[in-house]
Amino acid sequence: MKKIVSALICTALILSGCGNMSNLAKGTAIGSGSGAAVGAGVGALIGKDGKSAAIGAAIGTAVGAGVGALIGNKMDKKAAELAAAMEDANIEVVTDANDLKAVKVTLESGILFNTSSSTLNDASKAALRKFASNMADLPDTDLTILGHTDNTGTAEYNDKLSVERANSVATFLQNCGMSRNRMTIEGRSFHEPVADNSTKEGRLQNRRVEIFITANEKMINDAQAGTLK
Repeated sequence: MKKIVSALICTALILSGCGNMSNLAKGTAIGSGSGAAVGAGVGALIGKDGKSAAIGAAIGTAVGAGVGALIGNKMDKKAAELAAAMEDANIEVVTDANDLKAVKVTLESGILFNTSSSTLNDASKAALRKFASNMADLPDTDLTILGHTDNTGTAEYNDKLSVERANSVATFLQNCGMSRNRMTIEGRSFHEPVADNSTKEGRLQNRRVEIFITANEKMINDAQAGTLK
């Protein structure tokens, strides 16, 4: 299901227009500094222990409001560009472990993986090529790639499968020219469903990979120094 554009983001992006942004949404808060969910996609927050999972490398010091605004503007712009370019994806603006804006990309349910498979299909490859192309002008970011499964099979099997799915996406993006050094992959098994696993449609939605785009240390330092372009 396409997520509804929030009024906040639509206002921020008014110069570029909101007519084609139906897959762009104000998303969830990700990270210990944020806590609660702010909209749709609560499942992405919940880990095995029921706590929020921090996305992005915490720098250990507070980030000022000015730095946050500079990085937030870049993330809002990139979210809008990805939403316009990737029709088969849901794009959300979220908050990372440093309380900075980040972008979450989830490919439209059903085009990633078949049951028990980590092989990307042609539609997924096309979407990921668009993603890599649109990220070329934002190199100072890290990517956290999370693999998910439905609940078919054992926990041990799905732990392995979810890592393989995340790795498939990371490897394909690397082949598209993106540095593997900026990527972190993790398998979340069937512990974070976004739909009902008791139905075929729900299991289809749960077989997914999420990509989080977060500011890396260089981007944060450049923003603090006033040299972020």
